[in-house]
Amino acid sequence: QVQLVESGGGLVQVGGSLRLSCSASGRSFSSYAMGWFRQAPGKEREFVAAINRGAGNTYYGGSVKGRFTISRDNAKNTVYLQMNSLKPEDTAFYYCAADISSRNVPGIRKESYAYWGQGTQVTVSS
Repeated sequence: QVQLVESGGGLVQVGGSLRLSCSASGRSFSSYAMGWFRQAPGKEREFVAAINRGAGNTYYGGSVKGRFTISRDNAKNTVYLQMNSLKPEDTAFYYCAADISSRNVPGIRKESYAYWGQGTQVTVSS
């Protein structure tokens, strides 16, 4: 079992930055990959970023590449999403998720993730 709690969402102006955090508990944090997804009203849940267990490899969705950075601190059982140059289309509920499979490369599909946090709202105002 893995429990995930996101924090750090809020209201920010276009071009601003936010850093989301996701604190994990339960199963050993360094044993599984982590991902971030987002979902806007009326839209499908979208892959944002993922990081493997050892933090050596990261993956990004096309719409955030170059603006967002995923990182993790295994000593603190926390994964982060640094979001820069925010746009109105980044407005969504953001979720962290745990991929507990044995794959070395984390999934980019939501079906790859067995555990999810409750989400945190990010609103970018123009």
